Amino acid sequence: MEFSGAKVTSADGTTIGYRRLGEGPGLLLISGGYLAAQHYMGLARALSDGFTVHVHDRRGRGRSGPPGERYGMARECEDVEALVAGTGARLVFGHSSGGLIALQAALTVPAISAVAVYEPALSMYGAFDLSWIPRFEREMDRGDVAAAMVTFAKGVRAERLSAAMPRWLFEPALRWYLRRQRRAPGSDEESVAELIPLQRLDVQIFAELSTSDGYAELRADALLMDGERTPPPIHRALDALQATLPRAERVVLDGVGHEAPLDGRGSPGRVAAELRRFFSRR
Repeated sequence: MEFSGAKVTSADGTTIGYRRLGEGPGLLLISGGYLAAQHYMGLARALSDGFTVHVHDRRGRGRSGPPGERYGMARECEDVEALVAGTGARLVFGHSSGGLIALQAALTVPAISAVAVYEPALSMYGAFDLSWIPRFEREMDRGDVAAAMVTFAKGVRAERLSAAMPRWLFEPALRWYLRRQRRAPGSDEESVAELIPLQRLDVQIFAELSTSDGYAELRADALLMDGERTPPPIHRALDALQATLPRAERVVLDGVGHEAPLDGRGSPGRVAAELRRFFSRR
């Protein structure tokens, strides 16, 4: 199925580009980390038979403008608000840091009626040790993206392999991988090597919200999702979130980890099935 491209203008004048496909109630998908709209098209297509799916490129990615000097969670929520106003979408799904944005936007954008998240980057419930962030920033400052990403991966322990692999092996393996990543000839989509420095922005909002009060005031219907193969800190964070949202639904998908919503590496069809079940009742 083909998609059409469109754009909205956020509150600070930044252009936010998005892809649109399907028919039905409007559903906005928010990417995580250094990922962009291109990585969620399998999930979007799996949902497009029942929803009008909008997948935007967050700031610094694809068809959207730069992060801006005042980048932070407030800008991300303004972008979501502009997309909701421009598309009429009332349903929102977010993955990883995109899940954090989805939850925060659901607090501040009254038009959002339901929100679903897959392993949101919850940093406000004490489930994560944040002592790795200064080292990550130093490594980013000196342009050593591979070292910074190893520090990030080991700090958040989002995948079992990255948590177990020793740094002396992990860093050269990641440097080799990034050297091999190139944009396809004629493509306007950035490669992973081009996108991965954007992880610094996500760490910024991760740290920004680490002292927030959480989401006890959330009024939108909520679905909380995680994968069985994901390490314990993410499960503990979702447990804490669920305890503050007694009416939220919780689904644990067996046999998958943090990358479940993604094309290629994940199981977007399984995630789509849960989203379809949840959102179809709203």
